[in-house]
Amino acid sequence: MTNPTGFLKIERNDRDYLPPAERLKTWHEFVRPMPEKAIERQAERCMDCGIPFCHSGCPVNNLIPDWNDLVHRDEWQAAVGRLHQTNNFPEFTGRVCPAPCEASCTLNLTDNPVTIKSIECEIADRGWQNGWVKPQPAQRGTGKRIAVVGSGPAGLACAQQLARAGHAPTVFEKSNRIGGLLRYGIPDFKMEKHLIDRRIAQMETEGVIFRCNMHVGKDVSVQRLLDDYDILVMAGGAELPRDLEVPGRELDGVHFAMDFLTQQNKRNAGDDEAMAAPDGTLSAHGKHVVVIGGGDTGSDCIGTSNRQGARSVTQLEIMPQPPVRENKELTWPNWPLKMRTSSSQEEGCERDFSVLTTQVLGEDGKVTALQCARAEMVRGEDGRMAIQQVAGSEFEIPADLVLLAMGFVGPRREALVEQAGVELDPRGNVKADMKDYRTSVPRVFACGDMRRGQSLVVWAIREGRECAEAVDAFLTAHPAERTAALAAV
Repeated sequence: MTNPTGFLKIERNDRDYLPPAERLKTWHEFVRPMPEKAIERQAERCMDCGIPFCHSGCPVNNLIPDWNDLVHRDEWQAAVGRLHQTNNFPEFTGRVCPAPCEASCTLNLTDNPVTIKSIECEIADRGWQNGWVKPQPAQRGTGKRIAVVGSGPAGLACAQQLARAGHAPTVFEKSNRIGGLLRYGIPDFKMEKHLIDRRIAQMETEGVIFRCNMHVGKDVSVQRLLDDYDILVMAGGAELPRDLEVPGRELDGVHFAMDFLTQQNKRNAGDDEAMAAPDGTLSAHGKHVVVIGGGDTGSDCIGTSNRQGARSVTQLEIMPQPPVRENKELTWPNWPLKMRTSSSQEEGCERDFSVLTTQVLGEDGKVTALQCARAEMVRGEDGRMAIQQVAGSEFEIPADLVLLAMGFVGPRREALVEQAGVELDPRGNVKADMKDYRTSVPRVFACGDMRRGQSLVVWAIREGRECAEAVDAFLTAHPAERTAALAAV
């Protein structure tokens, strides 16, 4: 650390956005990068704490003070190498991660954390621009073949690490393009998909094989993969959405958020309408849109609806409105619950909290409005807090399109999970611990959202990396142990 008092002399400054009126005209990213020298000055603010809480705040345990110091010293290529030691895809997390590392930064005690996310993104982008990010093929192969099911961040990270260890991974993806929810769940205005394409090209050079339009459990059986491969890794994500169980749910115009988002991403990728929307086009153009759910998926629906030309957008959240500021003494360095406004919400959206949807209203089979009521948290007889409707608080909201963004309840059971016959945990996820990532079925491992439930891209990357390490340890274990494990199938 060349300037131990940098944090005292340099004010926090971060990337800004194009104006809403301008960015709503396109589907491109709208974050404006900071100049090189400005980024180096921001890196100079890092305190290099005796206990860097940002390490634990970051799920992949990025070496943040290390690459901050390298950036400050104008040693960008070294910073690229240090960043990739812990994160396979920093250009993804530098765009879509909520930055829990900044929440745990010591300077966040005064609401002035280091701009870690912006520095990370600039390191990654500069590495690609200068040709410093290169394939890292293994010197020798092991001859061991691994089938990785799912091409989201967990599956990609797992496959890349396995290839670099000398194994031969094949990634199976049921969609027509690689990327999972990175590709079809995150709108292009948050992360353009050429970022995924160049990583895929790198991984192919490293020896990873990709198989699209291969739905494991339908197009190819789990048993066939276990016959042909030494290991099967389940990295399919948590794709089962939470439904709205109220009268009128069946009316036309009520859809899951991911169906809506996927269609637009496929259009942006060049698919014709028949391929992008085989079950019918979902469009917000000229409609009163109501998004149920206050998380990131709901925010993505808002941004997409506004770009499609929605007449109005309303977002409903069943939980109470969080405080504007957190109590640092109680929450730091953990991720705090506080009021946040996303870039999509800034573009135009009415937000309402403590709202319970009680019925979907409609005419001629189509939704026209939502019947809602105010909700409150009440302690039950068992001592637990529960949501309860406030008597006499009913009201209606006009709605032509209702998007359900209430989260996910685990992996889909049919096909892969059902055929694999793996044990599930009480939450409905594939049961496997973070020590060895083994499921209840021999030679079958699990990682990412399929194992932990709905989570962040950065957590998926961490689990993919750790699962690859566990698979490598299994494959290189004492021959007798490995033989016994294989014979148990």
